[in-house]
Amino acid sequence: MSTIPLTVAGAEALRRELHELKTIQRPTVITAIAEARAHGDLSENAEYDAAKEKQGFIEGRIADLESKLSSAQIINPALISADGACVFGATVELEDLQSSEVVTYQIVGDDEANIKDGKISISSPISRALIGKHAGDIAEVHAPSGIREYEILDVKYI
Repeated sequence: MSTIPLTVAGAEALRRELHELKTIQRPTVITAIAEARAHGDLSENAEYDAAKEKQGFIEGRIADLESKLSSAQIINPALISADGACVFGATVELEDLQSSEVVTYQIVGDDEANIKDGKISISSPISRALIGKHAGDIAEVHAPSGIREYEILDVKYI
């Protein structure tokens, strides 16, 4: 089984979700199933079917999170010494050479990526183009809309 890279914050978020699923959502759905069973005939009981479906989703997500956390390689970006190179966990400030827009992204694992929070997946086209580059380098990104060029302004490990 291969390891899954996660930042410390990403691993903690998955642990919180797992804890909520096990301690709050699982007991709630078990109670809902018991209540639906008490209503009688299960073959025509929509509440029972919905509760069982939700239980299946919760159990699947618990198994998925436990698997990811057990095979996670947790990386603390603050402890990285990559001599200014773009690596997993780095926070990178970029300038789009076409629009002059400046953006800041942190390169994170697939499960913690959220573009609204400025977190991009290690497997995204932009991350793949940035890995190994330093401040001052130009990264050529092969995006669905075509090739875009970004100048790396700064690389931080925070």
